[in-house]
Amino acid sequence: MSNPPIYLDHNATTPVADEVTEAMWPYLTTHFGNPSSDHPYGRAAKAGVETAREQVAALIGAHPGEIVFTSGGTESNNLAIRGSAAGIEAGRMRVVTSAVEHPATTAPTRLLTAAGWEVTTLAVDGAGRIDPDACSTERSQVGLGTVILAQNEVGTIQPIAQLAESLHARGAVVHTDAAQAVGKIPVDVDDLGVDLLSIAGHKFYAPKGIGALYIRRGTPIDPVVVGAGQEHGIRPGTENVASVVGLGAACTLAAVNLVAEAERIGDLRDQLWSELAAMIPGIVRLGDSVHALPNTLSISVPRTRGLDVLAICPAIAASTGSACHTGEIEPSAVLVAMGVNAETVAGAIRLSLGRHTTSAQVSASATAITAAAGTLTA
Repeated sequence: MSNPPIYLDHNATTPVADEVTEAMWPYLTTHFGNPSSDHPYGRAAKAGVETAREQVAALIGAHPGEIVFTSGGTESNNLAIRGSAAGIEAGRMRVVTSAVEHPATTAPTRLLTAAGWEVTTLAVDGAGRIDPDACSTERSQVGLGTVILAQNEVGTIQPIAQLAESLHARGAVVHTDAAQAVGKIPVDVDDLGVDLLSIAGHKFYAPKGIGALYIRRGTPIDPVVVGAGQEHGIRPGTENVASVVGLGAACTLAAVNLVAEAERIGDLRDQLWSELAAMIPGIVRLGDSVHALPNTLSISVPRTRGLDVLAICPAIAASTGSACHTGEIEPSAVLVAMGVNAETVAGAIRLSLGRHTTSAQVSASATAITAAAGTLTA
């Protein structure tokens, strides 16, 4: 692209970092062996996989043996939900989830209902946040809890630690989809108190098609795909070695300046909101402004459709909602669950910043969005 748009869609995907590409290259060329092979080529590949396992574990405060590599967040969620549900006895076939989950969680949860599970869906407030005490007064047993850590459309961060404590008291295995959180904010599995945690590499500068599932030691889980014995027998199939190495490198890169980078991007997000609010009368900010990802700003431009604003605003690349549903006319289920009115839902745009976003780009984006809004409402 000779004049590429400003990229504000980092919650959809991120560019692969140069450091990640550099780490991967030897495993696409020289170290091409199968990690299961007992010769120098295989041992070199296996060493790369095990180093990456240590790097992923270090980023989230886990033990390397608790990391299972997958193809990404969707597979990790399926493995966590369906794999842990397989061993839960009939008297505890109840799953607690939220009304603002990603489809990679809602779809496997629906499969549980077909198998006879009862589903309790926790409502959210107008900022998209659950009440962690919503189910604490009930005494019935729960087999599984699965709630997203950071909401992908509006950036709201959920009180997972409090919820996990409540669900553990009722016998549940607790899973969180951390695809949008890992690499953007500090994530520690012990602080969260979860048994299972999903990671998606392409959300923080690793390649697409690689992810991981954290499985706390002692947590029972069955494989969803069966075959050979790779990944402790939980996720069979020859490892995607180069991408696994890339995921490890991305974790190490994220850890270097995680807090400082989150602060920098948070300042840019606040700048973007301030400039938009000053230029567009009636603009609405969606989501929680306190408990939120530092890179995510969800807005609604009054008297417009978000799709139309972006269509006449080629200066930026952004999204109108969940990246998996970009272009659909149907209202966002997340915003509807938050109680947002239909007109505001229609005007919603998600702006998600990243490592290479600058203050100048933020100002240029605010100006471009304002101009597009003005054209549509003139």
